[in-house]
Amino acid sequence: MAKIVLTTFGSHGDLFPYLAIAEQLRSRGHEAIIAAPERYRVAAGKAGAVFFAVRPDVVDDPEISRRAMERKRGSEVVVREWLVPRLRESYQDLAIACEGADLVVSHVLTYAGPILAETRGLPWLSTVLAPMVFFSAHDPPALAAIPWFARLRPLGPRVVGALSRGVKRVSWSWSEPIRNLRRELGLPADKDPLWDGHHSPHGVLALFSSALAERQPDWPKCTTVCGFPFYDEDFGDAKAELLGDFLAAGPPPLVFCLGSSTVHAPGNFYEVAARAAGCLGCRAVLLTGDAAAPHPLPDGVLAIRSANVYPLFEACSVVVHPGGIGTTAQALRAGRPQLLIPYAHDQFDNARRVTGLGVGRTLHRKDLDSVRLSQQLASILSDSVMRAKVLEKRTEIRAENGTSTACDVIESRL
Repeated sequence: MAKIVLTTFGSHGDLFPYLAIAEQLRSRGHEAIIAAPERYRVAAGKAGAVFFAVRPDVVDDPEISRRAMERKRGSEVVVREWLVPRLRESYQDLAIACEGADLVVSHVLTYAGPILAETRGLPWLSTVLAPMVFFSAHDPPALAAIPWFARLRPLGPRVVGALSRGVKRVSWSWSEPIRNLRRELGLPADKDPLWDGHHSPHGVLALFSSALAERQPDWPKCTTVCGFPFYDEDFGDAKAELLGDFLAAGPPPLVFCLGSSTVHAPGNFYEVAARAAGCLGCRAVLLTGDAAAPHPLPDGVLAIRSANVYPLFEACSVVVHPGGIGTTAQALRAGRPQLLIPYAHDQFDNARRVTGLGVGRTLHRKDLDSVRLSQQLASILSDSVMRAKVLEKRTEIRAENGTSTACDVIESRL
């Protein structure tokens, strides 16, 4: 039996893939440890994993959440104001979690993971949840600050690569404290921890489907495209028991949700969603999290705090969401068309890829009003070609087993 530490940071979308992997590692006889923010202790326990808290915690501060979801500066806020100032604390906490470990699995934002693995001489695997992280010159991403960057692909990898290096230089100063800690510990500090240094030479697990992104020549050579590791935890609240009756009482509803990160900075999303559903005369479910539900709601619109999204998505007609990778994956798995309204981070690139597959459409947030939203939804509901494509992609997604593939690679590196 091996002791394997999986460290992650972020929203539930950043947690669930590692819980799925931890659960299967345990079934294979290994000790799986989740090293993550304190707020995920209970969730890790439900998956049967040993839990170690690693600072910083994920805080429920509306102002920080709002700033972290700003389109142009959100990523800078997360890195410079949230993660890097607590890097040494993260390293100290992770060092405790890794006592006696045989292997470490790191998340793109757990900057202490590679440092600890290298100082202790531990084998480690890095992970990538969304294709954007690879920042390929052959398949340039739609960046939140400059979504048009993806349209530069016809210029070729040499030109795009040069422009990519220019974009990366903008964030070079953000990671200086990470490089300083590496120097103090006698580690090389020549790579950018935000873009290149988080990739492990022992192996990179791309925890998404090949349907979403094909492997590119400039990805790390030791990358394995595993598929999505799905983990279904029921987050239903007291009102969620009404959901089954609601779904059975009429035609498939629209589902409006903001995932597990954007929900903390909803803006007018739910108000516009409720009005659009009313205009269309469609039933709808609003997954509102801690945000206030619109009042009064139109007839046929149910607002609940949370639910197990996969069975809900299977029972709906269209999923409307910002494009977080976890929600995107579940909608693909359920075989439902998507309308994506990206806010920040990887959401713009995920939206671009879903739209490119022909299984969804994108509505810019600045264009979000009940008229445009209802027009887009009406078009999707009448699109028989899109319905056929989502079923085709559903078959492809379900044929993969991201969790098992990831665990196979982990065991091969022990």
